[in-house]
Amino acid sequence: MDMPEVRPASHLQRAFAQLRDELQRGIIGQPHLIECLLIALLADGHLLVEGAPGLAKTTAVKALAGCIDADFHRVQFTPDLLPADLTGTDVFRPQTGSFEFERGPLFHNIVLADEINRAPAKVQSALLEAMAERQITVGRSTWRLPELFMVMATQNPIEQEGTFALPEAQLDRFVMHVTIGYPDAASELSILRLAREQARRSLHPQPDRRPGLSPSDVFAARDAVLAVHMAPPLEEYLAQLVLASRNPGSYGPELKRWIAWGGSPRATIALDRCSRARAWLAGRDYVLPEDVHAIAHEVLRHRVLLSYEAEAEGVRSDQVVARLLDLVPLP
Repeated sequence: MDMPEVRPASHLQRAFAQLRDELQRGIIGQPHLIECLLIALLADGHLLVEGAPGLAKTTAVKALAGCIDADFHRVQFTPDLLPADLTGTDVFRPQTGSFEFERGPLFHNIVLADEINRAPAKVQSALLEAMAERQITVGRSTWRLPELFMVMATQNPIEQEGTFALPEAQLDRFVMHVTIGYPDAASELSILRLAREQARRSLHPQPDRRPGLSPSDVFAARDAVLAVHMAPPLEEYLAQLVLASRNPGSYGPELKRWIAWGGSPRATIALDRCSRARAWLAGRDYVLPEDVHAIAHEVLRHRVLLSYEAEAEGVRSDQVVARLLDLVPLP
């Protein structure tokens, strides 16, 4: 069996740069979301996106899946969703008199969990195993998920009726938590023109173009990201940022009053992986402190849990992360 051809690292960087440009042509006004999507893909992690309706969250992940030779599936989370609706279930076949496992939507490469906070705890626990272990368990059988597997989940911050707060253990499985806002005036006009052009194209459909990246390209890019150089002092800085969130009293009474629980070791690993991925996307083979700062909020905002005092004072997690970046000295 012939092995798929893998492009050299420099070609892969150009391919991902072209992928970013193509996504930005179709997803206008959300460059940060696109960058975080690519970073999460390169870091082999899952992404949680929070934003108001209509901000192209679903469109972005569909566009990403369309540029990779990968399966995509969207699951609309609702309060009546069952774990079997995600994992699949054993189905009785009268012809053979036996049960056969029918795979659920989690057996796709890229899964969009739309409005994830509308599903109850049982569904969240089923998704947790898939995200953490890349497998699902039904009855006595365990099934491996595809090697290329990524969950992008969305949350709507406006409507809270009929929602369930995500467990901290599941939040920790997301490599990044991205918050997005409305586009500016110029982007709004560009979106209007793009929507008009897409409406015209729908009247005269064209054949879909072939995917630009294969799964083997993604795996090779991940290897290249892991090879990006990070100086030992910068590694120490990553660890100190997370340790400061666990021992806030060492950095002043303000942080001690605000932080109830700090980041887990997954926070350090995510900072490392995501900063390397950002450097690689920028065409560098080494990490700079600015790479760490650029993704620190996305990596830490859902892992640093605020105290009651902070919530009473109206302090947000982004303010706490910004304070950590101010107080922990750079190498």
